[in-house]
Amino acid sequence: MSGGDTPSSAPADDASAICAQIASVFSAPSTHPAACSVLVAELAAAASRGGRVFVHGVGREGLMMRALCMRLAHLGLHAHCVGDVTAPPASPGDLLVASAGPGAFSTVDAICGVARGAGARVLLLTAQPEGDFPRRQADAVAHLPAQTMADDQDEEDGAAPAQGSSQAKLPMGSLYEGAMFVLFEMVVLELARVLGQSPAQMRARHTNLE
Repeated sequence: MSGGDTPSSAPADDASAICAQIASVFSAPSTHPAACSVLVAELAAAASRGGRVFVHGVGREGLMMRALCMRLAHLGLHAHCVGDVTAPPASPGDLLVASAGPGAFSTVDAICGVARGAGARVLLLTAQPEGDFPRRQADAVAHLPAQTMADDQDEEDGAAPAQGSSQAKLPMGSLYEGAMFVLFEMVVLELARVLGQSPAQMRARHTNLE
C-alpha cells in the first residue's frame, strides 16, 4: 500500500454481511419448533437420565459437531464424537445428535440406524426436515433453515464477487455451517442455565494437556 492509499473497508463490510446472513437464519420462518429449544430439551433430558451424548457429522458440519461435543463435556455431560477411539457403545438412554444439512448423507444415515438399533434416541439437525431420512431415522428434528449444498444459489456464470464488494455471499454450505456454530453457542448458554452450570465449573473441566 502506498503512502497515499487508505485501508480498504472491504474486510469489515464482508464481516458485517456474513454476520447478517447468519443472523437471518434465526429469523427465517419455519413450521418447526426453534432448533435451540429442541436441542436444549433433548440434551437436558439425556443429562437427567444419565445418558451419554454422541455427536456426528461429516465435513465442515462434523467440525462444528466436534466443537459442540467439547462444550457439552465442559457442561458435565458424558459426550463423545462418533468415530473417536475412546467412544463407548451406544445403548438405551443415550442420545445421538447428528447433522445432515442437505437432508441426507449415506454415512450419517447408517450411523443413525446403528444408534436406533442399539436403543439410543436420535436427534437430527438439518436444513431439509421434510425428507425421507428425518422421518425414517430421527426421533426429534431440529430445523436450521439455512442454505446448504442442496440449494446453493451460486451465480450461473460462476463469477466471483468483485474485490471490495460488500455483497459477499457465503458459498456452498457455509451459511448452514456458520449458523451451526452460532446455534451451538446459544444452546450451550441456555443449557448451562438449565443444568445450573457456572463458567467456573465449565472451565474446571477444560483439559490441562495443552
